[in-house]
Amino acid sequence: CIRTFANKNLILGIQVLPPVNFTVTVSALAEVLLQWKPNPDQEKNDTVKYEVDIMTPELDPFDTKKTCSTCTAVLHNGFSARIRTLLLYNNSQMESNWVTAKLQAPPGAVETSVTNLSCVIYMAINNTASLHCTWLAGKEAPEDTKYFLFYRYNSYTEECQEYSKDKWKRNIGCRFSNTYIKTSEIDEVVVHINGSSKYTAIKPFEQLFNPNAIEKVNPPRNVTVSLKQNNLLVTWEMPTSSFIKDCFEYELNIYNWKTGYNKVTKSMTEFFSLRIDDTCRYSIQIRANHQSWCSEGFWSEWTDSLYIGKNQNVFAYTVLIALIKTTDFFINLLYCFHRYHLWSRLFPPIPTPQNSIKNLFLNKSYQVKEMSYIICTEETINSL
Repeated sequence: CIRTFANKNLILGIQVLPPVNFTVTVSALAEVLLQWKPNPDQEKNDTVKYEVDIMTPELDPFDTKKTCSTCTAVLHNGFSARIRTLLLYNNSQMESNWVTAKLQAPPGAVETSVTNLSCVIYMAINNTASLHCTWLAGKEAPEDTKYFLFYRYNSYTEECQEYSKDKWKRNIGCRFSNTYIKTSEIDEVVVHINGSSKYTAIKPFEQLFNPNAIEKVNPPRNVTVSLKQNNLLVTWEMPTSSFIKDCFEYELNIYNWKTGYNKVTKSMTEFFSLRIDDTCRYSIQIRANHQSWCSEGFWSEWTDSLYIGKNQNVFAYTVLIALIKTTDFFINLLYCFHRYHLWSRLFPPIPTPQNSIKNLFLNKSYQVKEMSYIICTEETINSL
């Protein structure tokens, strides 16, 4: 394919030469800077641009007229890219040969890097974001391994100061109480974890997160329930968030305490109506999430239950159910004790200890009586 274009270029008398001084350098966590210069022998032409292919870790081609570009990508397995010159001539595009640059993977023993990395973002009322991450130690990581987590958002980078540990005192979790992350923006969150051990080199690990997709959505606010004739009316306000209200979807959990029937239904608005049996008692809960077109995150926690309907004593009903279950448990337990003689096995009868002193006196008394009988008999014989 390249040979065909080269022949075409020669026929037209036009040279398309590859860029020179193509370099790839690490500029930040999970970020590389690609730089190059136009070939000095290339004729000046306003239609010249460059095709860049990011080959690893994932194929990502793009075109640019600039001579530098910044790319965000995980680097723990290395990085490679290639570039060529593109020239438009008489509505035909001609290409030069490719030029390639690589970054080697950082050193580290196999299966010593962390695994199962997961992160969650929690939004506070003032729209500040906290970041919570957990992971597992590498399968071949020594017991003395120390892991260290860093996160980067745009140009801001921070190292973790609050770690949770496993039984070998290795860091397996991190919490940032306050970050610069904005879940309403499209910039990715970079999480980088490296490590150290006196026995082997620990391989680093990086992962990119869409902040929208890992946000733990807050519950809806100001939930109210009312009953008009046989219609249950539920209203609420969108959660505390930097998103617009059209981004949210909701789930309602409606439980009938009389029949035990549970209904979960969805709503795209902050209002819900349902025809119910007003002779029954109901509890209502709501939770929220982003819609898929707003980058779906994690469902919020359910709101506290609100009750409506006939004023049945729900607490007494709950206690009664618990009492019935507890009674049933003890009945089954007593049956097992009786059926399998567990009581005698757990608490065998204690044998009565012998009273050695009492036995001693009893034996002596017997001996005295026996001797007295013998003496009396001898005296009787002598008297005779």
